Amino acid sequence: MLQCTAVTLLPPEALLLLPSAGVDDSGDPEPYVLCELGEHDGPHTEHAAFLRPGRTPDSAAQWFFWTGDGTERAHRTDRAPWCPALLRRLDTDVVRQCSFFDHHTAPHSWDVDDPLGDLVAERLVPDDSPEG
Repeated sequence: MLQCTAVTLLPPEALLLLPSAGVDDSGDPEPYVLCELGEHDGPHTEHAAFLRPGRTPDSAAQWFFWTGDGTERAHRTDRAPWCPALLRRLDTDVVRQCSFFDHHTAPHSWDVDDPLGDLVAERLVPDDSPEG
């Protein structure tokens, strides 16, 4: 399933929740967020964007949720625990945890394709692509 393409402008109070810039970062955090969930529809289905991790890997993370757009947009920021779903590859014994929040809509993160992220990754590491 493809990633949802909903994009929204973060309100100022949500921008304050973003991690501060690191030594290598230049400039302010990006004021727009993209829904990270798989494609979903319905006017009342919430879009979600990860803002910052919790204090420990197992603690709840900060997320930005929104519905609608323009003057009809409603939003909230909230701490949400991680989805407990695990994907275990029996042939390699690799275990992946879903990178979404608990009780999210749509499929788990490992079933969501991000074509834009894949394009960016190919440009960053061109020698690793199958085409060379």
